Amino acid sequence: PQTVQIVRQGEATPYWFKINPLYWKKMVIKAFSTPNNKKMNPPEKLLTADNPALRQRAKAMRQEMSEAEAKLWQHLRAGRLNGYKFRRQQPIGNYIVDFMCITPKLIVEADGGQHTEQAAYDHARTAYLNSLDFTVLRFWNHEILQQTNDVLAEILRVLQELEKQPAR
Repeated sequence: PQTVQIVRQGEATPYWFKINPLYWKKMVIKAFSTPNNKKMNPPEKLLTADNPALRQRAKAMRQEMSEAEAKLWQHLRAGRLNGYKFRRQQPIGNYIVDFMCITPKLIVEADGGQHTEQAAYDHARTAYLNSLDFTVLRFWNHEILQQTNDVLAEILRVLQELEKQPAR
């Protein structure tokens, strides 16, 4: 199912509709309203790749994480960082991000040596993610492995700072 947001005319509260592509004629399978606060999740359409090959690649990447990604994931998974929930190897648009916290909108990237040669690609990717109101944090693999506590402290600082900001 895909999720779309609809604001009815004359109403301030948006409604989220779960739509199953197999039943477009029936359209709405489940509708639910969300409270009007900044913790409202973005539509899942951003988070689901329409490209099956990209989804398959993300699934494979979850099995082949680098040492730095695996170490960072052990600290981010299951709400271990102050209760913030992260996803790993998540497709967004045509990209796969290493770690993503939906609320507040933060993406954490673990960069290896290959990123020195693909700076233009990383810049375009970051610009796209910023256009979706995500904040992107990048750490080198050696920073994650050697200064794990400092990396986690910076991630937590940015998450708390994003929570203080008004909803975009």
